[in-house]
Amino acid sequence: MCPTESGNTVRDMIPSHPDGLDPNRIDVPVFQATIRPHQSLTYHGFRNVMIGCGVVSLVTSIACVQAGFWPVAGFFGLDMIALYVALKTSIRRGRSFEEVMISPIEVMLARVTHRGERREWRFNPLWTKLTKVEDEEYGLQTLTLVSRREYVVVARDASPPVRERIAEGLTRALADVKRGY
Repeated sequence: MCPTESGNTVRDMIPSHPDGLDPNRIDVPVFQATIRPHQSLTYHGFRNVMIGCGVVSLVTSIACVQAGFWPVAGFFGLDMIALYVALKTSIRRGRSFEEVMISPIEVMLARVTHRGERREWRFNPLWTKLTKVEDEEYGLQTLTLVSRREYVVVARDASPPVRERIAEGLTRALADVKRGY
C-alpha cells in the first residue's frame, strides 16, 4: 500500500462495513452451479435405438404376417410409435435445468422447465440449511434446501454422484457464508 500525505495508507481511507464485509464482494457468488437432468441417451443414441428397434420390429412383423399372425404387425407398429413418443419426451425434458447460486446475502434456486417456464426461490443464507436423504445401496437420493419452514428439493433430476458433488459444494458454500466468508 502507498502512504498518502497524511501518512495513512489508501486501505485505511476506504470506509469498511461495520460487520467487516467487503461492500464490493457482498453479492459475488461463493457457489454457482447449473444442474441438468441425467440423460444417458444422446440424439445419435436415439436415432440408433429407433433404427435398431425398427429393423427388429419390421423383420418380426414380416415373419408373423407370413405365418398368418397378421395382427401382430399392427401391434409392433403401435409399440414403435409409443417408443418414439417416450424417447422424444425424455430428450425434450432433458432441456430443463436448475441454477443454484449462493452469495453472502442470498441463496437463489431457479428451476427452468423444458418449456422455458422459470420459477425462483430466494433465501437468506444464514437461515438456510441443507438436508440429505441417503440410501446405502443407491447413494444420495434427495437434497433439500430448508429455510424458515420452506423446503425446496435441489438436483432432483440429477444422478446420485452428481447430487453428491452438488451437496459438497452447497455445504461448503453455506458454511463459508455463515463463517463470514
